[in-house]
Amino acid sequence: PATTSYHLWAVAPDSQAKGAGKESGGLFHNGKVDIDTSVAGLARLAGKNAPAWLGEELHGIDAQLTSMKAECPDHDALGLAHKLAHTYERTLTLKERVASSDLKAGAKGSLLFELDLKISEFQLALKELLGLELVAFTTSSATVQVGGFRGGGADEMPKSVSPGEEFRVRVHASQANGESRLTKVELKSHSGDAWKSERTSSEPDPASAVTDAMFKVQAAANAESTKPYFTRPTVEQPYYNVANEAWRGRSFAPWPLEAWAEFTFDGVPIRLGEVVQTLNRVTGPGGIYEPLVVTPEIGVSVTPEARILPLDDGALPVKVTVHSQSAAEGTVTLKLPEGWKCEPAEGHFKRSSAGDTEPMMFSVTPVSVNAGAYTVQAVAASGGKTYASGWRSVGYAGLRPYNVYQDAQLKTRKVDVKLAPGLRIGYVMGPGDLVPEAIEAMGVTPHLLSEAEVAGGDLSAWNVIVIGIRAYATRPELTAAQPRFDEFVRNGGTLIVQYQTATFPTPLPLALGRIAERVVDEAAPVKLLTPGDALLTAPNAITAADFDGWVEERGHSFMETWDSGYTALTETADAGQDPQRGGLLVAHPGKGTYIYAAYALYRQLPELVPGAYRILANLLSARHAENVGAAGTVRGVQLSVNAR
Repeated sequence: PATTSYHLWAVAPDSQAKGAGKESGGLFHNGKVDIDTSVAGLARLAGKNAPAWLGEELHGIDAQLTSMKAECPDHDALGLAHKLAHTYERTLTLKERVASSDLKAGAKGSLLFELDLKISEFQLALKELLGLELVAFTTSSATVQVGGFRGGGADEMPKSVSPGEEFRVRVHASQANGESRLTKVELKSHSGDAWKSERTSSEPDPASAVTDAMFKVQAAANAESTKPYFTRPTVEQPYYNVANEAWRGRSFAPWPLEAWAEFTFDGVPIRLGEVVQTLNRVTGPGGIYEPLVVTPEIGVSVTPEARILPLDDGALPVKVTVHSQSAAEGTVTLKLPEGWKCEPAEGHFKRSSAGDTEPMMFSVTPVSVNAGAYTVQAVAASGGKTYASGWRSVGYAGLRPYNVYQDAQLKTRKVDVKLAPGLRIGYVMGPGDLVPEAIEAMGVTPHLLSEAEVAGGDLSAWNVIVIGIRAYATRPELTAAQPRFDEFVRNGGTLIVQYQTATFPTPLPLALGRIAERVVDEAAPVKLLTPGDALLTAPNAITAADFDGWVEERGHSFMETWDSGYTALTETADAGQDPQRGGLLVAHPGKGTYIYAAYALYRQLPELVPGAYRILANLLSARHAENVGAAGTVRGVQLSVNAR
């Protein structure tokens, strides 16, 4: 249940002149008459000179529907089905007359569109009234299993097929009474050329209550992978490229294979269509049906997808995993920037059945590295074909999963960043957070704190703890453990809190505004309010240049008010926005450091934005920078900083 309010923003002049435009008139009042949303009202689509026969037929259909609706509570389903079939047949006849009429093209197209929608609704209503059912799924059986119910007897099958692959499909159709007749069962494909399908069971008995049709199917050799039809090459492009304009407005591209059954009732056709599915048994929920999808025979993925070059100028580790849909054997090589070297030069994989291979590790040695980003591409070769991308299934319980594809690439670049020595970092993960990988790339592997460790572990094992984005909203144990975090800071630890979506506990008061402020212009100027602060000077000297090249945004959930114990280090704003100084705040309760960072570091780090790494390194190194004294050394680099 939900409610939505609306506000009347403007009224057409001629309507206003007639005293209309009051909000009490409703959304369907145009100042002269109420807009007719009934079937009869479709006659307006033909314009002022609509033919009389059109209005008469639409009013007749509308009257029949109104009469049937009044009888619904007290009438049996079969009786209603007979009445609806008559209205349905009348609508089919009207559609044919509209299609052959001399109406203007625009009016004709609009009317046919609306009549098709009504016809679809009538078929769905008849399906429910007559108890018609259709289920289609892949199977390993060549013959029908006796005793199945609602597709019972289905066996566990792979979730996907590859181009050119042969497999079997079982279509299970049933009807609750003997009034309707099953006349046709067929398969329709939506990926590449038409798929080959051959029925291997006998034709249906029209009077049978249950029919199982078996098909031998071969996917088209050029069948396209089932994936989103909308893509964008970078996060900076503010719109999606659409592969097929016919699909614009759909959630996804059509599933590759559908089963269709046609019944007849009182002389009218009832077509039912269902996506061909696969069965996967899961402990607990049991059998889970998912739509059959198309994937390549082999997928290849690289982890991580982005990583800065090692700070010690060592070799860059690259992990490659191959996923095969069946038994497969082949090699993996890396395409490297000119002059770079790789050990080993080639990896080999062999699978006797479907599944992921053991990850293959490569060590890449950069040579003659200049400013800018570099790409390492993994390519798998098998059976005379090459593969350079992989996929993963996204979704959750209650939402049909869908495959998202990713090129098997590792983006990398050299970043001039320094990190204090001896850091022991604990990290509380938020949702969708890749910051730990960025920290690891700088030479320190953070420990991901579990719920039990947050609630009762020894926090003194770490000298820095980082709270991930939106973690207070998704990790309820954080709020309960806040006194422990406060004590951790008072005893000398550094606590870094990335942006949060609502009020959360803090050692000194902080407050978001009624609407959490954000700065969406990624190029909005950033002013350093206290350029001499230790967090902005050591171990990396932060300047305005460190905010160059950012993507998507500066940040969000900038604080509106804060205790005088905090120091605001920066200021930024979108054009016309009040100055936002609550994006990077630091306080020193007791011996330690508390930092709130609203800047979208988590977006910049996977894009290898150098300044984001340098800023994060300074936040992580806060304790060292503030205690290093008048002169000190961080990883062999001489510093000169002011003690707090």
